[in-house]
Amino acid sequence: MPVNLTAPRPQDLHPVPGVKLGVAMAGVRKANRRDLTVVTLDEGTQVAGVFTRNRFCAAPVQLCRQHLAANAGSRAILINTGNANAGTGEDGLARAMSTCAALARHLDVAPEQVLPFSTGVIMETLPNDRIEAGLPAALADLGADHWAAAAEAIMTTDTVPKAASRQIRIGGQTVTLTGISKGAGMIRPNMATMLGFIATDAVIAPALMNPLVHEAANRSFNRITIDGDTSTNDSFLLIATGQAGHDPITRLDSADGAALRDALIDLAQQLAQAIVRDGEGATKFITVQVEGGKTEAECKQVAYAIAHSPLVKTAFFASDPNLGRILAAVGYAGIDDLDQTDIDLFLDDVHVATEGGRHPDYREEDGQRVMKRSEITVRVDLHRGDESAIVWTCDLSVDYVKINADYRS
Repeated sequence: MPVNLTAPRPQDLHPVPGVKLGVAMAGVRKANRRDLTVVTLDEGTQVAGVFTRNRFCAAPVQLCRQHLAANAGSRAILINTGNANAGTGEDGLARAMSTCAALARHLDVAPEQVLPFSTGVIMETLPNDRIEAGLPAALADLGADHWAAAAEAIMTTDTVPKAASRQIRIGGQTVTLTGISKGAGMIRPNMATMLGFIATDAVIAPALMNPLVHEAANRSFNRITIDGDTSTNDSFLLIATGQAGHDPITRLDSADGAALRDALIDLAQQLAQAIVRDGEGATKFITVQVEGGKTEAECKQVAYAIAHSPLVKTAFFASDPNLGRILAAVGYAGIDDLDQTDIDLFLDDVHVATEGGRHPDYREEDGQRVMKRSEITVRVDLHRGDESAIVWTCDLSVDYVKINADYRS
């Protein structure tokens, strides 16, 4: 069961003018499940993306990068679940190209205007014939209010679809942001999440699209980890149709630019945290906050050392206040000149360690009281400077092993 996460209500997901979504059952891996999503974009829509840094990146990631670099004007997004089309060589690229060409023919656009995405099992042949056969049904299902259905159709081991919306006022106009994401395992995004898409009708200067999508990823999807594995298919898109009717946003340090950026980051963080809350076998949502660092980078380094530690994560699953494991993770994070006598460790409101050892007022029953909660904050103060960083993670349970042992079955 996910940690304090429920499925979004379709009526709470606002349509974005210029975007339509349709889903279908293509039988990519399993019969009788919606596993194919088509998103159409009105002419003039801008798209920017960030993708996995895994060098074994999937065929659709390679092709999507090429299509965005061609600057042909994106008109459609094609997403399949059940098969990652990764580790498939030249044949995988050819099959991804074939699906793009097929959708392009239906929409009377160029293949370079179609952006492909896949998620699922790695190193298996993409059944592009089934995907192409399912396109007419997905296109017939197109609707501006089908965000909830799309969120469900891109799931793999997720137990809950992930979607959310925001609306803000810019230049006297209502601006909408709506997004979906998926992911539950193989999550340590090294730029983005496994799949994430946020669309807005804001009018954004083209030069701002890449800075916006990178900042949003770095403040959200790049701050989560479930198991420390970076997927071959990680992708995150920002889509801007420009149909809200306000004057173009040309600076992010303007009032309108800041309002848009804040709304985008807030939405991206909600979608990213939903992935952690739905982590495979997760029973606890854990915020790791490291402060007092010389640089943000070293704070992230320490936070990820804690969040990736199997010993820390299993202790949280068992509600076992074996908190020396956290101090050990801080110590091996790789900060060579770290002074252990300067470090303070807190578990929610409980001061656990100070000056290199147990806080004199700390009692193990206090630690256990906190660790039984479903949401916990680990706070570490390095007392080295003024920088800080936050990472979100979950515990590591018996069910995580079971889910991944049976994933291909």
